[in-house]
Amino acid sequence: MTRPSRLDNPEYAAFAWARYRRLMAWMFVFTLVITGAALGLFWFQYGLVSIHLYIATAAGIIFSVMLMSALMGLVFLSSGTGHDEAIEDPFADLAGDADDERHP
Repeated sequence: MTRPSRLDNPEYAAFAWARYRRLMAWMFVFTLVITGAALGLFWFQYGLVSIHLYIATAAGIIFSVMLMSALMGLVFLSSGTGHDEAIEDPFADLAGDADDERHP
């Protein structure tokens, strides 16, 4: 039988998801600042090379950092709420048998 997760509690789930959304909002602001700094550095060093370079650079930085933030945020959400421990491990019995075979 699976153990209940704290995300099953609607009040705690609302708190956890609000914290996740707040983290994502701060990371978006941070990403915009870093993107502006990178584009400013390109402008200072190279001038206006091509508008497409600046668009692609901005899109690449924003997409990469926000994807990393979203995935790491979900890892922290899952771990911090106990959702990771709330699963039933179908291989738990097999792991015990394997240890017995390796250590006679």
